[in-house]
Amino acid sequence: MNLTVIGTGYVGLVTGTCLADMGNNVTCVDINKEKIQLLKKGIVPIYEPNLEELFHKNIQGSRLRFTTDLKKAIQDSMIIFLALPTPQNEDGSADLSYVKKVAHNLADIIEDYKIIVNKSTVPIGTSDIVKEIISSKTNIDFDVVSNPEFLREGFAVKDFMEPQRIIIGSSSSKAREVLTSLYKPFIDVKRPIIFMDERSSELTKYASNTFLATKITFMNEIANLCETIGADVDLVRMGMGSDNRIGNRFLYPGIGYGGSCFPKDVHALVKSSEESNYDFKILKSVLEINTKQKKSLIPKVSRYFNDALSNKKIAIWGLAFKPNTDDIREAPSIDVMNELLLQNTSISVYDPEAMPNMKRIYGDQIKFGENAYEILEDADCLLICTEWSEFISPNFDRMKSLMKAPVIFDGRNIFGLESMKKNRFHYESVGRKVVSLD
Repeated sequence: MNLTVIGTGYVGLVTGTCLADMGNNVTCVDINKEKIQLLKKGIVPIYEPNLEELFHKNIQGSRLRFTTDLKKAIQDSMIIFLALPTPQNEDGSADLSYVKKVAHNLADIIEDYKIIVNKSTVPIGTSDIVKEIISSKTNIDFDVVSNPEFLREGFAVKDFMEPQRIIIGSSSSKAREVLTSLYKPFIDVKRPIIFMDERSSELTKYASNTFLATKITFMNEIANLCETIGADVDLVRMGMGSDNRIGNRFLYPGIGYGGSCFPKDVHALVKSSEESNYDFKILKSVLEINTKQKKSLIPKVSRYFNDALSNKKIAIWGLAFKPNTDDIREAPSIDVMNELLLQNTSISVYDPEAMPNMKRIYGDQIKFGENAYEILEDADCLLICTEWSEFISPNFDRMKSLMKAPVIFDGRNIFGLESMKKNRFHYESVGRKVVSLD
């Protein structure tokens, strides 16, 4: 099939590349001329495992193209995917200005039947808004479909190629038939297409993400309680996770969730609920708790140094909101560093992928290291904010030889307590007992 993807951000680029890899001819459109030029030159602007390989393969196979010309891009395509940004407004609502603008543009240029597929995470009722905009300006036949993405950063290519399910929200039998044909290579008995109406589809995406955010937040609260009463959150987590009604995913405590989806989606669903006169109290609590959790390492560090953090040299491993991505949006590391800078500390950081993005925010306010060990030299302590695999089995003797004192505050619980005792570190984590050198 000939397909068009409007928007070359994270979702658009993964969607376009993966659909091209299934033999479709895909044209990706963006208004950013510089970005399109980079893509034409074969430069992938985001880090995502396995994406670059597929990207080059399909460009070389002439199945993946890039342009700023919307009219030309949609001319031969029946299916048009909207992979547009829906950033958070100041009041927490989702900004639909990009979606609305593209809807107006499509209304002016479509000349035959089109299926307009919304991949973006959008408020309930957005499909109706897009329909109203287009139908007010043209009599050409079209359908609007809600087809939310469920891509995890760091696993996006795998998630697209092997989806647990595909959600299609549409009242049009024609659109359903065409999209079933498009997605046929991706589905089987264990990976079904689930059909529903547009509003239910839009809510399904929000409900999924906000439930996971709630599950993470609940586990963080359990971890905080464990610290208070002397229980071990690792043991509690294993006990809970062995119950198949609960499962063991998203039960790992830490310093809060971040990224481009969970924070924005929780805010947006709270706002949408308020607009419908519904008080979504659980999600409001999730927002409040997660904001506090992101800074939860700071009181531990401050307490250890007797509230005297000024001029302390602090090393940080991990900046991205999660491993296997360079995404720093809503990353807990930002909250941690902002608090430490207020305390007049000296900060040195290392992350395998996210440092260029963080440099654009902090410049020379913090020091960026070439590797994980370099930043430990003369450090008063180490903070761990992202659980990259290369941090999990370090050379502890080398670490101690570099650091001023063997002190670690672990926001992701990557080290075992017995290992920390054996290697003689003062070690504080989330929801577990403190390993002290005393």
